[in-house]
Amino acid sequence: MAQFDVYPNPNPASRSRVPFLVALPSDLLGTFDATVVAPLRLKSDPDVIPVLRLNPIMKIDGTEYFLRPQELAAIATRSLKTPAANLTSQRDEILAALDFLFTGF
Repeated sequence: MAQFDVYPNPNPASRSRVPFLVALPSDLLGTFDATVVAPLRLKSDPDVIPVLRLNPIMKIDGTEYFLRPQELAAIATRSLKTPAANLTSQRDEILAALDFLFTGF
């Protein structure tokens, strides 16, 4: 599992609202039984009101999603199967969103 790998949401109950999860831990830490993920919500979802700097737009296969770090969760690593994408190219935006979440800056 690489940092910023994007996985299909393994939970059928929330998959329509949250189609993808982004793995956040550094590759340097190795693999744990659980991993921290941030949801990706469709940009077109009328229930999502983005916050500047907190919810950057991520693009996967031409579809735009908002990163939702304010909805961080820890889930079993074994539930994440094959990555659908990797967002390393948007590393700066993801880290800035996490920094804003935790420090307000």
